[in-house]
This record gives sequence, C-alpha cells and structure tokens, in this order.
Amino acid sequence: MEVIHKIGRRKTAVARVYLSEGKGNITVNKRELDNYFPTATLQYKVKQPLALTENEKTFDVSVNVFGGGITGQAEAIRLALSRAMCELNDENRGILKPEGLLTRDPRMVERKKFGQKKARKKFQFSKR
Repeated sequence: MEVIHKIGRRKTAVARVYLSEGKGNITVNKRELDNYFPTATLQYKVKQPLALTENEKTFDVSVNVFGGGITGQAEAIRLALSRAMCELNDENRGILKPEGLLTRDPRMVERKKFGQKKARKKFQFSKR
C-alpha cells in the first residue's frame, strides 16, 4: 500500500495527513498525539474517524498542521482522516457521513468593518 495524502481545513487551520500501514502511531508536527493535544476531547476528535471505521491499530498517521487554534487544528485533522478513510474503502463513507465527519465546516471569522469596533459591534452612539 502506498501512502495516502489528504488535506482537511477548519477556520484558518490546514492539516495535511499522510496515512500508511503500521501499528497505530499518530504523530502531529513530529510530536506524539498526547503531547500535541493535551486534552482528552481533542485526542478523541482526532481518533474519531479511525475508531468508527475500526482502523485504530492498522495505520500510522503523520500529520502536518498549521494555522488556527488547537480545536480548529484537531477538527481539520479529523476531516482529513475521514477523507483518507473514504479513499481507503468506499464502505467507510456510509459510516462517516451520518456522523457529519465528511462535511467541511464553512464557518469563518467575520471581517471587521471600517467605522465599527468589531465585525458587528459599533462605537457608542451619542445623540447630543
């Protein structure tokens, strides 16, 4: 099996995932998963596509991720892994699609407008 390469995005985070046969090691930016994502919820998010398709111990995952915060990065990795699982086996699509793991979340930060404090917040209005 050759290496499968997929890209996932979330907000401003971009994750490149390289999937190869192995023992289930996950490295993110040349660090172990437990060191890069300290909380259990973020680790669960990253491992979710592998757990649902029952491939936790069959593949080694190498990830390059940049931009955004740690939550956005974890969700970008999740999307890339889900896409890789679908390329591996078409039956995985039926498992991952109902969970919403193949949908690219389009929500982005709204830009700040001139003449305002933030995107929607205005400066205080003074009548007199």
